[in-house]
Amino acid sequence: MGVARRWVFPIIWMVIFGVIAAALVKFAFFGDALQAEELEYPTVAIEVQHYEVVTGTITNDVELNGSISAAAGVPIPATLTGEVREVSVTAGQSVKKGQEILKLRAEIINPDGTQGTQWKIVEAPATGKLTEFTALLGSSFQVGSPIGTISPPAYIVSGTVPSEQLYRLVDRPKEASVAINGGPAPFTCTGLSISFSASSDGGAEAATGPTVSCTVPSDVVVFPGLTATMTIAGGIAEGVMVVPVTAVEGTAISGNVYFVLPDGTTELREVTLGLNDGVTVEVVTGLEVGDTILQFVPGAEASDEDALPENCFKENDEVVCY
Repeated sequence: MGVARRWVFPIIWMVIFGVIAAALVKFAFFGDALQAEELEYPTVAIEVQHYEVVTGTITNDVELNGSISAAAGVPIPATLTGEVREVSVTAGQSVKKGQEILKLRAEIINPDGTQGTQWKIVEAPATGKLTEFTALLGSSFQVGSPIGTISPPAYIVSGTVPSEQLYRLVDRPKEASVAINGGPAPFTCTGLSISFSASSDGGAEAATGPTVSCTVPSDVVVFPGLTATMTIAGGIAEGVMVVPVTAVEGTAISGNVYFVLPDGTTELREVTLGLNDGVTVEVVTGLEVGDTILQFVPGAEASDEDALPENCFKENDEVVCY
């Protein structure tokens, strides 16, 4: 056993180390060089993505952030240039629409040249609380000038919508679904209106967009300052031709698509557009079901990355798949 430890095992280890050293020397100085054709590279192919026109359903819902505020006061205009001769209400009083507020009297010249008197009754233009009312007996007003304001017992929900989204609201819906953040169940607000405020610098309106507002039902409990989500139903189209918005130059009323010919080349086709949900757009005329078009307008960025296959990406305005 002592002889084995002294001579046999050391010799075996020397042989092993010698083999390893020889292999390293051969690999370092005498190994065959890898040929370029033996190397493996991931292959890529430049593919132009096509889309076959199909039928589908488009639900055109426009969603925006809004807030709750008290309804704006309604001014009470004077109906005659004259003097207050009788006052029927007091400031802070609740009035109903059509209720008499005061009477105005004016001295006039009759057609026959004689002097006469004209009377006009000023009525409440809305229901609410009478505010900013300072009319006194003997005070005078010009026709159309405000004699006070009525604050309606109502609230409105309003929000701004990007101007380009108005193309999705061409039919001007009259109501919206509103969900109060942390509030009651969603409800329908009525009297939907879109207002365009003029900006003095010409740029503020472009940045904020038009204002969409509607009236909160009287049986819904809300408070000024609450935030909400407004969903405006712009229409639904079922069983219509649909294409991705990425395939169309233009997204409202009219547009262009690149029609794929049998030989693989393309030609520009003009199409009439309908509803648009932000991802797909309805094609009313200009194409037929089964037609093939380019899925992406040449030179345009894909607006929806999810529309690309998992093994593809955009590079230099082309779709690259591997």
